[in-house]
Amino acid sequence: MAGRWFDEWGIGDRIVHEIRRTVTETDNLLFSTMTHNPQPLHLDVEAAKASEFGRILVNGTFTFALMVGLSVGDTTLGTLVANLGYDKLVMPKPVFIGDTMRAETEVTELKDSRSRPTAGIATFRHQLLNQRDEIVCTCLRSALLHRRPG
Repeated sequence: MAGRWFDEWGIGDRIVHEIRRTVTETDNLLFSTMTHNPQPLHLDVEAAKASEFGRILVNGTFTFALMVGLSVGDTTLGTLVANLGYDKLVMPKPVFIGDTMRAETEVTELKDSRSRPTAGIATFRHQLLNQRDEIVCTCLRSALLHRRPG
């Protein structure tokens, strides 16, 4: 199990996640079509060329999902009860096909669960950065985590 139990986290804990991921045209195309997103900026090369970006823009919901996915192995894998919510989602820079993404996480809040004595709520601030170390996505994720058994 790679994730940490609730009681193993401390406020201010930081992780630079080792896994990196280069975004491909297939990633963007499949995600956009599987989620029924017909935005021409994601699917139409000619429309994208005519935009201020001049090329295909990667679907923002894919960008968000990739950020969270890159963090799971080091944060909640095997210890998660449920994700409770995502707040303050911001995408300050665009992502393009061929960009290589990496994620960082910081614990911003820890609190006991009132309804589950064997769990607690951790709030993570996730950041997704490109190969130029520009922040392309950030959010707060609240996760209900199991405490260490026994």
